[in-house]
Amino acid sequence: MLIEKNTVVTLRYSVKDVEDVTVDAGEQPLQYLHGDYDGIFPLIEEALEGKAVGETIEINLQPEDAFGLYQVELMKIEQRSLFPADLEVGTMFEGKPEGGTDDDIVIYRVTDIGEETVIVDGNHPLAGVPLVFAAEVIDVRAATAQEIEHQHVHNGECH
Repeated sequence: MLIEKNTVVTLRYSVKDVEDVTVDAGEQPLQYLHGDYDGIFPLIEEALEGKAVGETIEINLQPEDAFGLYQVELMKIEQRSLFPADLEVGTMFEGKPEGGTDDDIVIYRVTDIGEETVIVDGNHPLAGVPLVFAAEVIDVRAATAQEIEHQHVHNGECH
């Protein structure tokens, strides 16, 4: 079976930066519903179109094709007193960007904690980073009617 719209694709994959440093070793296979359902980056989906089990791809992704460009305005310096005493670097929380509406929710990550201030960053950790995505197709199957209706793969945990 070839990868086409409304097939469920399973990949063995890895992601590296352009200096060949592993970003994601892909310890677990990646599975997604193919066909513009936003389950994988569009350039990867395009490269996989028409492939079969056993075929491989390697694609260079610029930041705008992956996790986006780094947006300095999503980095904030906040007063330490606004946070709990047990705050740790890496803690994540939802917030609203400056000038955003109530519908504009950003996931912020604490990147530095000082005595008086805390630095939080709403960018994805890989924002601004060019990546190399390599994958082998390990399974392709027809999607179920329910998967197509819900626009994602079902693995027993949905609904």
